[in-house]
Amino acid sequence: MKVRVKHWSAVAQWRWNTGNNNNNDNYAAADDDGDICGICRVPYEGCCPTCKMPGDDCPLIWGQCSHVYHMHCLLKWLGTPMSKQQRPMDRRPWVTAERKVNDNNTRSEAP
Repeated sequence: MKVRVKHWSAVAQWRWNTGNNNNNDNYAAADDDGDICGICRVPYEGCCPTCKMPGDDCPLIWGQCSHVYHMHCLLKWLGTPMSKQQRPMDRRPWVTAERKVNDNNTRSEAP
């Protein structure tokens, strides 16, 4: 018996590598605190309220505190007078984590 494929559709899913996925390919719902922006409460794979498309146009930013936010959310937060240039979660001064390139030529968070 011969089979002839007349049509096919490819499906893909992407996720930001935030280090919070615990090597689990069957990701739980995005209501987990490790999978959403602490400012806008939108999943990292979505986009912040300012953007229309997720991905490289709406990047993530890591702090030395290991918290992750949509970059636009954090910049808007730090621009408000009440923020006093402090982190949203623990009210300490915001310091962006240094990023380094590992052996696989992918970016990873510095320890």
